[in-house]
Amino acid sequence: MPALQRILLKLSGEALMGDEAFGIHRGTLERIVAEVADVAHLGVQVAIVIGGGNLFRGVAGGAFGMDRATADYMGMLATVMNALALGDTLERAGVRARVMSAIAIDQVVEPYVRPKALQYLEEGKVVVFAAGTGNPFFTTDTAAALRGAEIGAQLVLKATKVDGVYTADPKKDPEARRYQRISFDEAMVRQLQVMDATAFALCRDQNLPVRVFSIFKPGALKRVVMGEDEGTLVHV
Repeated sequence: MPALQRILLKLSGEALMGDEAFGIHRGTLERIVAEVADVAHLGVQVAIVIGGGNLFRGVAGGAFGMDRATADYMGMLATVMNALALGDTLERAGVRARVMSAIAIDQVVEPYVRPKALQYLEEGKVVVFAAGTGNPFFTTDTAAALRGAEIGAQLVLKATKVDGVYTADPKKDPEARRYQRISFDEAMVRQLQVMDATAFALCRDQNLPVRVFSIFKPGALKRVVMGEDEGTLVHV
């Protein structure tokens, strides 16, 4: 039996790139979707917040010097494209999915409405949240914390390239060790940069724990929802 009934998975846009410089690598996307499908088939309610760095990176040079709000809205549109790709791939894998956007693009995707999102989750659909919070100056980390709190998720799962939070960069320091558990306050004091400060504060204030794990480690997502020791738990 899964240890968790409802989760919020935060995926960076970069996670979809594979070894490409930018864009979406089909094989990587399908592998991530297979991991999500395994969890959804266990009966776990899954919501996903997706970033847009993989697509926005391709136009970031042209955005240099732009008004910050304009650049942020461009980034939000990139997350919508990623969310559509994720939702379509989930459907092709036999998982019912719905994409909801924090900014109105009615001809393309339905708007985020909290009661509707909760209904979809209870119906067993994977809900993909696009366009961050819908506001400039806020990251998709903050969107993950916000949506996680709104839907009553038991845990925010932050998918990264490393299998947890370490005392130092494990690629540079062979003596670096992984924290199994760490409090929000200690992580902030040690400046471990698990998430941006706004997202971190929101999770702490809402007593919403965060599990940092590697999305590239096969079966890691499933092990988290089954309650196994995977990654690092950040808690109050």
